[in-house]
Order: sequence, then structure tokens, then C-alpha cells
Amino acid sequence: MEAYEGAGPGEGVLDLSRLNLSSLSLDNVSEERKRDTRQLYLTFNRLTSLPVSVCLFSNLEFLDISNNGMSVICEDITRLIKLRTLIAKNNRLDEFSLPKEFGSMQLEVLNFSGNRFEVMPGQLMNLQRLQSLSLGGNRLKSIPGEIENLTSLELLYLGGNQITCIPPELANLPYLSYLVLCDNRIQSIPPQLTRLHSLRSLSLHNNLLTYLPREILSLVRLHELSLRGNPLVVRFVKEMTYDPPSLLELAARTVKSRNVPYSPCDLPSHLLHYLDLASKCPNPKCAGVYFDSCVRHIKFVDFCGKYRLPLMHYLCSPECTSPCSSNPQSDAESEDKSSVPADRLQRVLLG
Repeated sequence: MEAYEGAGPGEGVLDLSRLNLSSLSLDNVSEERKRDTRQLYLTFNRLTSLPVSVCLFSNLEFLDISNNGMSVICEDITRLIKLRTLIAKNNRLDEFSLPKEFGSMQLEVLNFSGNRFEVMPGQLMNLQRLQSLSLGGNRLKSIPGEIENLTSLELLYLGGNQITCIPPELANLPYLSYLVLCDNRIQSIPPQLTRLHSLRSLSLHNNLLTYLPREILSLVRLHELSLRGNPLVVRFVKEMTYDPPSLLELAARTVKSRNVPYSPCDLPSHLLHYLDLASKCPNPKCAGVYFDSCVRHIKFVDFCGKYRLPLMHYLCSPECTSPCSSNPQSDAESEDKSSVPADRLQRVLLG
């Protein structure tokens, strides 16, 4: 027990790692040491639950409990009102392991990688100050739409799970700069991600992507895009499946394309909302818009003079697609080089 007093490489740090602890008794730790400890390391022990005595470190700011056999985090952790970083990698935690009031904590960094979470606990969605969330190497199959509540989030690491799709609500995180979704089962990227104006790095390698939304080019701060290990291909069968627009859409298209004036007193609220959903046709030779009926279209962007990245966009009608030709890649022509500024996407990892 006397070893506790001398542990730690510096003032404010108490390192109790690799001591084969199955429980934690602090009888011989002075009150002063408990009060002065800012960082506590309990890694590589045999703890199956977070010891209640940890909460006696009233000024604790950093706690690392990684590499134990931990399956429960006790309610008392919420008493650590100054705790900002919790690292709990490589344990046996799941969605039932957290205390009910865990979401009331003021955590800024949380790392639950290498555990057994199958869903993201609802308590995590209440951590308003959270800037970094890591849940890599778990068993997650989805990302809850409530992720949008984490408005302070800057880094989200979800690599090595079983996630199949990305909710559009993810695009509502204004400060998200680093998004890691590698080694999952994702088949498509929602175009709403274009709203992630702070995004600098996007890791999507080792998924099931065959194309990306064209809107990804509008991520003005994106400098790193990792796509290796996806079935990205350079030829597609042209899809001409096209449902004729409804009378509602035809009328709305006419209002928008001819700039017919209207005001809130002219139309019911649901029609006003519908008109606000107009998407401009990306074909530069077309001035039209679309709402519900559109044509899927693949074009390609050249990167690094070597790779052709397939991008999906939507046109308002079949007449907007490229004319037929004998060239088998007539529907796989490249975007103009001007669409990809030279100072953007400095690292595109395809191979």
C-alpha cells in the first residue's frame, strides 16, 4: 500500500497501473494526496467495476481505466464534477454499464474503444461539452440520430464496428473536424454531410462504397479523404429509371423555374414548405429544379492524375443526362478540373 504514495511521474499524477489490482483501497493515501491528484491511471489491472473509492479524488480531471475486465461504471463517478477526460478502452463495457446520470457529467474527452457496445447509450447524447468521442472496435450497427445533440463534438471515431448507414443528423455537428468511419459496412454517404463545414479529415476506408455524393466537393476544409478498400469502380450501368413527376411537383417546378411571385398569405403552410425543398439541377445547361422526381447520374473526378473517383448527383429529368454515344464511358466523363481546387483534398487515399 505504501507504493501508492510514491506512484506517479509528477505532481498531481497518481499511477497505479500494472499492479494486479482487483480492488482499490486508499487507506494509506493521504487526504492531501487525494485532494491534489489531477490524473489517475488504473490501467492493466484486474478491476471488474470502477471502484467507488475513486470518487474520493475530488479534483480529478483525467481518469484512465483501460485494459481491465471492467463491466460496470458505478454511479459515484458522477460525483467527480471536475472530470474532463475518461479513457476506458479495452474493457467489457456495454450499453448497460453506465450509470443513469452519466449524461450529466462535464466530460470533454471520452474513449470507450475496444468494448462491447451494440448501441450508443442514450446517456452519451446528453454530454453537451463533449469534444472527442471514440467508440472504435465495438459492435455498433447504427449511429443514432440523437448524435446531433453533441454540438461541441470535434472528433468522432467509430471505426471497426458494423455500421451500415450514416444518419443525416450527423451533418448537424457544426465543429466536427475529424470523422472516422473506416472498417464498417457503409454502402452510401448522405449528401447532407456537405453541411459539415468544419470537416478536415474523413476516413471511409474498408467499407462497401461504390460512389460518393457529388456534394462532397463542397466540403471546403476537407484535406484528407481515405477511401481505400472500397469497391469503387470506373464504370456504371446507366440508370434511366424515372418516375414521372406528380402534378404537385410540376406546379412547384413551374413556380420556381419561372420565378412566379408568392407570399405566405397566398398558399397553405405545407405548400410553402414544399417549395422550400427545391433542389437546383446541377446540369449547368439546365435552369430547372426538382423535388421528389429525379434521375441518378454518375460522373467522375480525376485525383492525383491516377484515380477516377465516382460521384453521384441527381438531375431533374432524363433530358439532362449526357447524350448517347458509342463510348462505353459516355456516362463516366470527368468533371472539369476547376471543380476540384488544387489546394483541396491534399491526401486522397484510394489504393
